[in-house]
Amino acid sequence: GLALASDPGGTLNFLAMVENLQGDSGRGYYLEMLIGTPTEVLNILVDTGSSNFAVAGVPDPDVTSYFNAELSSTYRSQGIDVTVKYSQGSWTGVLGTDVITMPKGIYGSYTINIATILESENFFLPGVKWHGILGLAYDALAKPSSSVETFFDSLVRQAKIPDIFSLQMCGAGLPVSGSGTNGGSLVLGGIEPSLYTGDIWYTPIKEEWYYQVEILKLEVGGQNLQLDCREYNADKAIVDSGTTLLRLPEKVFSAVVQAIARTSLIQEFSSGFWTGTQLACWDKTERPWSLFPKLSIYLRDENSSRSFRISILPQLYIQPILGIGENLQCYRFGISSSTNALVIGATVMEGFYVIFDRAQRRVGFAVSPCAEVDGSPVSEIEGPFTTADVASNCVSSVSFHEPVLWIASYALMSLCGVILLVLIVLLLIPPRCQHRYTDNDVVNDESSLVRHRWK
Repeated sequence: GLALASDPGGTLNFLAMVENLQGDSGRGYYLEMLIGTPTEVLNILVDTGSSNFAVAGVPDPDVTSYFNAELSSTYRSQGIDVTVKYSQGSWTGVLGTDVITMPKGIYGSYTINIATILESENFFLPGVKWHGILGLAYDALAKPSSSVETFFDSLVRQAKIPDIFSLQMCGAGLPVSGSGTNGGSLVLGGIEPSLYTGDIWYTPIKEEWYYQVEILKLEVGGQNLQLDCREYNADKAIVDSGTTLLRLPEKVFSAVVQAIARTSLIQEFSSGFWTGTQLACWDKTERPWSLFPKLSIYLRDENSSRSFRISILPQLYIQPILGIGENLQCYRFGISSSTNALVIGATVMEGFYVIFDRAQRRVGFAVSPCAEVDGSPVSEIEGPFTTADVASNCVSSVSFHEPVLWIASYALMSLCGVILLVLIVLLLIPPRCQHRYTDNDVVNDESSLVRHRWK
């Protein structure tokens, strides 16, 4: 069902989408998009960890351009306020619709839900070259509710393209937060063969909100961390292009740091490097990557009795930083701790061509030919392996993600309201068969307690 790149009469041209992204892992990868009538050209951050399409709607000191809805004859405001919070930063805006055109690879104009950002906090950052965000996750994460059709769902419905997209980010071994001109490709509607080598390995999507997958184990330098596999999925494991680093649950992060420190060729290492508060610097003639071990992540295969592993070499997680010191090259640690998820972010994704096959509810990984440093590959995929040594299910059967928490909250509030109403009614009913207290009786201050609860 995939459109062919060579089909001149089709809606899609995959080859035209090759290298349609710019950016880097430090500040994100972005896509040029034409919005409104007449068209306004904006750069839009590609984010598989959220579901709203939003653009700057007013001038902001940290963005070079914004979408002026008043100038577009096709813009329609829905008058609905929307706020989206991310692990870092947030914005508030107003929902509306307008037409968009993709300058490369998809023909035609399409009407899309779009939020104009009116206020933001730590969302647009100094030096970023994008002006909005393209959330490519499922509608379960859309704000203010899942009834807001996502950008990609609208594209699939209107352009009648397959429900699949794929992503290649080419920043391996290059300085982060640098010029922002590293290439990349977002292929909407299918898979472009020139963007990967070898086989594509697929892992099932466990739940359709984020792109949640199942991690079975981690290895550092070929040595299993020997943690309960549920630790890797606490409370979820997701694939998120909008997250810069590989983020690990605190217990897993601690075990990984200890394993790297133990297997690296460096005897003494500042703790600030591991926590992200300090850089490590070497002479520019040195390549410190040889001092560090390979990191492997095992994912469950579509055949649940098998697994495969994606591995990243140190060139992906020991990341050069631009412009510090004349004779020194400084590096940061591309892994951090997380309180609520394992996040396969840009640190890992830059090693692979990642396929988000929504139609078949799976995420695919293949080696990316642009994941090379000094002419050598810095990522690997191997398999299959047996899953006999891990639990049959490493993901908690009860996943209290946000929509469920909202439902639970409303249910509890409703229950409390009913109980309070009953208590108030009982207090107001004239006493008939109740015991008549005398001055010597002890009176419970129940009415006061109810008033305090009401407050």
